Amino acid sequence: MTIATQLAERIGHDKVLGDAETLRARRYDQWCVKHLRYWRGEHVPAPGIVVRPESVSDVRQVLLFANEHHIPLIPFGLGSGVCGGVEPTPEAILLDMGGMASVRFIDETNLLASFDAGMNGLLAEETVASHGLTIGHWPQSIGISSVGGWVSTRASGQFSTAYGNIEDMIYAVEAVMPDGNVVTLGKAPRAAAGPDLRHLLMGAEGTMGVVTGVTLSLRRAAPFRQCSVFYAKDMEAGFEVQRRIIQADWKPPVMRQYDGREVRRLFKDFQRDGQSMLLMVHEGPRERVEAEMPAIAAIAAAAGLEPGDPAAAEQWLTRRNHVPTWQDMFERGYVADTAEISGTWTQIGDIYNDVIRDLNGVDGVINASAHSSHVYRSGINLYFSFAATFEDTARMEPAYFECWRRIMEATARHGGGVAHHHGAGRLRKPYLAHDLGAGGVALLRRLKAAMDPNGIMNPGNLLPDA
Repeated sequence: MTIATQLAERIGHDKVLGDAETLRARRYDQWCVKHLRYWRGEHVPAPGIVVRPESVSDVRQVLLFANEHHIPLIPFGLGSGVCGGVEPTPEAILLDMGGMASVRFIDETNLLASFDAGMNGLLAEETVASHGLTIGHWPQSIGISSVGGWVSTRASGQFSTAYGNIEDMIYAVEAVMPDGNVVTLGKAPRAAAGPDLRHLLMGAEGTMGVVTGVTLSLRRAAPFRQCSVFYAKDMEAGFEVQRRIIQADWKPPVMRQYDGREVRRLFKDFQRDGQSMLLMVHEGPRERVEAEMPAIAAIAAAAGLEPGDPAAAEQWLTRRNHVPTWQDMFERGYVADTAEISGTWTQIGDIYNDVIRDLNGVDGVINASAHSSHVYRSGINLYFSFAATFEDTARMEPAYFECWRRIMEATARHGGGVAHHHGAGRLRKPYLAHDLGAGGVALLRRLKAAMDPNGIMNPGNLLPDA
């Protein structure tokens, strides 16, 4: 009896898919490298079978079967990951969670909403918005990512400076463990009932279990919004102003700073002599916004920043999720990507300068630039962008990995964190020891062995190779 037949007997024939079109569509997520290989005509393996569960019971049956027979199992949300978290093989079952996409409940009094893990993020936000509420989580991928995927990658959204990252919004996580045990982790606004077990699934990228449901703590929709823009002579001057703003306890949800190269590329109508641009979105009660904006303007003026046209920030709000396809870039002759890191205020300037210098030393690189997008009392993140062009397309992939290596190593050299919010996947796992240390990597391996003793959960992902 085939694997497909046995699974169909457990959960139904309509949920077990083996047609060529379905298998081809689940060969990879949004990682640039896999799309590049496919575009160049290289073989990109497909999963052996796709299972599309519709309930927690279905997920439990699939995991029990896979664990019993030691079959690799790869959870798949909506495929928006960009670090290679999905790499199926013909021996693997790919668990497509897109069939579990229901709203479980919305509680307007306690400001809670619960969703199946496969729920599209934008649909989740639109659903709560119809009640005058917001999740407040706005990743660039919101229209193509799932609520469960947000948990699995420890995602961050564009309004995080005031509203926090996904770990600040999660109230409870429901998951099925490799042995079929169903757990619900989190049941109160705050708890001291031992270690917070929710964090075993946040950022685990499908290596510890399968997230099946997520309950999020909501906010009431902001009634008032304004934008502001300032120019700094360079990135360091802008970093310093952002530090002063956040440490003075002003928290505009969006604080983004672009270096001169990115201003030329993304805000060509708002360039100012190659200067760095700092844009902010202020929202909430009108009284708070009207107090916050002049206070921030005074901080900026005291540091020598000049005010700019708020239309630049409004343009960003309109265009912020528009990105070209990988194929479009390849056909124009270049390979490109972004890599997000973080560091303390005393580290970030050196990280920025070294990464830009090191990227410009890679053969074929035509752009090396950065912007910040998430701000904290103790530091800030940076999004590095790079692009390299070659007539020989075979040179694209080695240049891509060399750019990533230089970003990771320069960040680690100055003590920064090599992963801010896209997760690790296969792309960052060689550098995970920079963040966790040898002892931390060993601890992660022990946790993985304890939770998934048969090693079926997304093998090869996240954990550094031994």
